[in-house]
Amino acid sequence: MNKTDGRKIETTLGDLIAAASEVAFEYSSNDMEAYKMAQAALIEILRKTSHSLDLDKEFENLEPTSQLIH
Repeated sequence: MNKTDGRKIETTLGDLIAAASEVAFEYSSNDMEAYKMAQAALIEILRKTSHSLDLDKEFENLEPTSQLIH
């Protein structure tokens, strides 16, 4: 597993997709190859930056449910 340095970049998902697509289209020879390249890059970025969830811990920290909800 690669270590990250903890830096964060404030961006939107749309901006991230646009940037990945722009670079992919520069380095590919056709549209289909560019789409696949951008898709692979985005999947890798999201996979490396996502946080794993400990669902048991997350459920412990939930607020108690309202008695009004059935």
